[in-house]
Amino acid sequence: MKFAICQELFEGWDWQRQCKFIAEVGYQGIEVAPFTLAQLITGVSAETRKTLRKQAADHGLQILGLHWLLAKTTGLHLTSADAGVRKATTAYLADLAHACADLGGDILVFGSPAQRSLDAATSREQGMERAAEVFRGCVPVLEEREVTLCVEPLTPKETNFVNTCADAVELIDRVGSRRLRLHQDVKAMLSESEPIPSLIARYADRVGHFHVNDGNLLGPGMGPTDFVPIFRALVASRYPGWVSVEVFDYSPGCERIARESMANMQSALSRAS
Repeated sequence: MKFAICQELFEGWDWQRQCKFIAEVGYQGIEVAPFTLAQLITGVSAETRKTLRKQAADHGLQILGLHWLLAKTTGLHLTSADAGVRKATTAYLADLAHACADLGGDILVFGSPAQRSLDAATSREQGMERAAEVFRGCVPVLEEREVTLCVEPLTPKETNFVNTCADAVELIDRVGSRRLRLHQDVKAMLSESEPIPSLIARYADRVGHFHVNDGNLLGPGMGPTDFVPIFRALVASRYPGWVSVEVFDYSPGCERIARESMANMQSALSRAS
């Protein structure tokens, strides 16, 4: 189990400063939101990707992958009725897979609620079929670059499509590729009827990535959520991957959030072991 943090938290910081601080706090990985690098990932040159990867490595960090994949894009959508939009979305996901691998990562987290929600004319079944089509189309590039796309359930407050781990697994199974895995996120799982430790145990063999955050949208342990049972379940399931901090309320400041999140995770893991 390795600790990482999503770097869009560090608004206004240059890459070197981000890497230096994140490493000093004790994180091993950095998870990148593409919009912090360029409007589109295709705007980040091969040379820049090489430089970003080297600078992270110089600080002992691995760029583990990308998330917020479609945020701040236009003309892209997972469940659109427009076949042209879906085709463009597949192509862009392939671009993201190439960028991820170039940066040294192997994980794409598909959340992007605004770019997946069903419109009034689209049924759940149609949404599932369209989403599976989009993901299926980028599997050859995922295979080529050895990148895994992790489907993230999100709360009904954020989207009306894929709200539970069961929904995500259904979609993954429709695609039928080992390059698609389940992503679990604490904030999102708080909206499910089943307790988080039970969800971790139930889907242990399907999970490819894990986000930690609290019910108040801050870092783990900065709100009401008890993380000891969560880490106990991760340990019991022998989860081998990244545990990555993703927050949505930046008001306490990025440095405090990063430090307290790390301290809280270490404490919870120690108490859980």
